[in-house]
Amino acid sequence: MLTVRELNVKGQRVIVRVDFNVPLKGGEIRDDNRIVAALPTIKELLAKGARVILMSHLGKVKHKEAPEVVEEQKKKNNMAPVAKRLGELLGQEVIFVPVTRGEELEKAAASLKDGQVLLMQNTRYEKGEEKNDPELAAIWAKLGDAFVMDAFGSAHRAHASTYGIPELLKKEGKPVAVGYLVEKEVANLTRCVDVKKCDRPYVAILGGLKVSDKIKVIESLLAKCDKILIGGAMAFTFSKALGHPTGTSPVEDDQLDYARGCLEKAQGRIVLPIDTVVGDAFDPEQRTTIQVLDSVDVPDGFQGLDIGPKTRELFAKEISKAKMLFWNGPMGVFEQEEFQKGTLAICEAVAKLEGSFTVCGGGDSAAAIKQFGYAKKFSHVSTGGGASLEMIENDGHLPGIDVLK
Repeated sequence: MLTVRELNVKGQRVIVRVDFNVPLKGGEIRDDNRIVAALPTIKELLAKGARVILMSHLGKVKHKEAPEVVEEQKKKNNMAPVAKRLGELLGQEVIFVPVTRGEELEKAAASLKDGQVLLMQNTRYEKGEEKNDPELAAIWAKLGDAFVMDAFGSAHRAHASTYGIPELLKKEGKPVAVGYLVEKEVANLTRCVDVKKCDRPYVAILGGLKVSDKIKVIESLLAKCDKILIGGAMAFTFSKALGHPTGTSPVEDDQLDYARGCLEKAQGRIVLPIDTVVGDAFDPEQRTTIQVLDSVDVPDGFQGLDIGPKTRELFAKEISKAKMLFWNGPMGVFEQEEFQKGTLAICEAVAKLEGSFTVCGGGDSAAAIKQFGYAKKFSHVSTGGGASLEMIENDGHLPGIDVLK
């Protein structure tokens, strides 16, 4: 793959697919990390005299809803505040085009000068974006002379802006490349896929809600890892598969056979919790009791909300042996202070590793390590939870990356 540093793009219009899917509240950006993450690629192109056309999605626009609902969603997910913040970070004007097609966009793109930046309206304003509509991709591809993919969090989606544009430009013999953010993600996650002897023992930690969401990643990691530690709500499906009572804990009954098969296939390489912290309700306002159980047998009327102290110790011991580690999914309801200890214990155990390669696979795990102040203790923190998991699942392949090869 070409990288942005290899492109010769002076005077050329370069379409850059970025991930500016930032949290907004009342038109104000609450966290600009994703905008900041794109700056190295944008600045590189500007230094080369490129004319930069930025595209990103923001939030969700459900086109099957009633027209007035769709309009409300569009209003809520308008990219205008992003353009303003990007301009502040770059120290120059960012031309914002409030439409996704038509004369206004075409004129703005055509009149760009070297070193200028244009941000187009939210790609999801278009119904055909998520369907990779060829007509839409062709309209967008005509805007540029080259394409740079720097939205890793969207690289697992074959959308018009992530797949359709580079596919067309490549056929026309125009350069397509990865930006610095995507280059870094691919390099780090590929290491978790193509495991070298020096990176063993390789330990994976999986948490979160559903086994069904992570079937493929479990199977992929079973083929690669020396140990897989499973916590979070998904552990209760495994627990019930082994015959333990789970109370009102979330369990996927249709995945019990799969869980049993997994454990059999793993031959001791899957490590499950041995104790648990339970409450009589998930909602703090309805909850009256919290208990630390000395086992994983959850009584009726209670649900597991975190791993217990013995499990924290057990998991920390396994983590201490790791030369490489991949983590995706919290160990408990870390958003509530009473159930943070399990996720914190993972953070602390990783922080004690010396010389090991450690990856946090985005999503809730990344939110947790940032909240607890451990982000800098990891070798790499992925910007794409879903994309990082799919890259592990698919042995390093993602549609938005493969199309650039």
